[in-house]
Amino acid sequence: MFRPSISRRRIWILQSDVHVTKVTNRALWIALFGVAAAILVALPLWYLSHRKPIWLKGAIIVKHADPRERLPIADVDVTVESDGVVAAAKSDSSGFFMIQLPAFVRSGRAVTLQFRHSEYQPLDVHELVANKLYIAEMEPLANSLRGSANGSEVTIGSLRVRYSIKAMTEVNIGSAVKQFQVVNIGNIPCKGQAPCSPDGKWKAAIGSAFLDAGAGNVFRDARVSCIAGPCPFTKIEKDDFSKGGQTITAAARNWSDTTTYLLEAEVFHSMLTERVHESQPAVFGRALNFTLPASAEGVCIQADVDGQTIIYPLGPALFLSWANCDVSVNRDQSKVYRCNLKAGYQFPVTTGQR
Repeated sequence: MFRPSISRRRIWILQSDVHVTKVTNRALWIALFGVAAAILVALPLWYLSHRKPIWLKGAIIVKHADPRERLPIADVDVTVESDGVVAAAKSDSSGFFMIQLPAFVRSGRAVTLQFRHSEYQPLDVHELVANKLYIAEMEPLANSLRGSANGSEVTIGSLRVRYSIKAMTEVNIGSAVKQFQVVNIGNIPCKGQAPCSPDGKWKAAIGSAFLDAGAGNVFRDARVSCIAGPCPFTKIEKDDFSKGGQTITAAARNWSDTTTYLLEAEVFHSMLTERVHESQPAVFGRALNFTLPASAEGVCIQADVDGQTIIYPLGPALFLSWANCDVSVNRDQSKVYRCNLKAGYQFPVTTGQR
């Protein structure tokens, strides 16, 4: 049998090693190419997903020459379009809107802002994405300002806002009186046996009285008086009454003959009461505005409608037959109300000119 020589065997082994090395290098290059391609695809995706999005912020108001009548417009449908991609939002009661742009839309890119509301003319604004506030002024539709079908308008005048505020108050429900005696015999030396007179010379006695106003009640304006006996030789020993409270105690020292004291106090009961407040709203053009504290309840609007005084409860739905109302909340929780007249109604000219 033919056997290759040692040298030929070495050549064969070396050729095998070269072939394995080429295969390994090719696989390594393929793997490196795959990793690079994956990185090239992943990096843009990672960048798009992690970079900070751009928000467009702005406000929508009524277009008018008088700044006092550029009122905010709520419930406006706002859309931003860029290369066929649309983002949408709706304005709140203050006219504010905020829209997050798609990740690929960056500063300097052209966008179209569209504003739509059933009572205002459509508005399209072409803008560049920038670090700015976008203010849109919309014109009311002609029919939203017209009167009723027969050409007359119902007058809404003498406007008042009524609301109530609940608070804890104390009500005087009566008074309490109690007598007590400090029994003693005068002119008896003390001899160091307490209690004694303030100078330690005469034997003394201490008497006290206790009053309880009852659950939910407190004492106010408590006072103690010596009303009988040698009062000049007495003094208030302990004051547990002047601070008030549900229970009070009074004590007196007497170093002469028996004296009589009177403990008196006013009794108050804490209860939740409701106080009605009234204010006048501000009227500009066809809108009225007023602000109420956070604790306000039972909000009503009193108005003279064609000479007849009517009270309209707003309720949670903020419903008025002659106006559309909305409310926003300030940082201090106070509430801002805005009501815009419906078609067919008007405010008196003199009211709007104030």
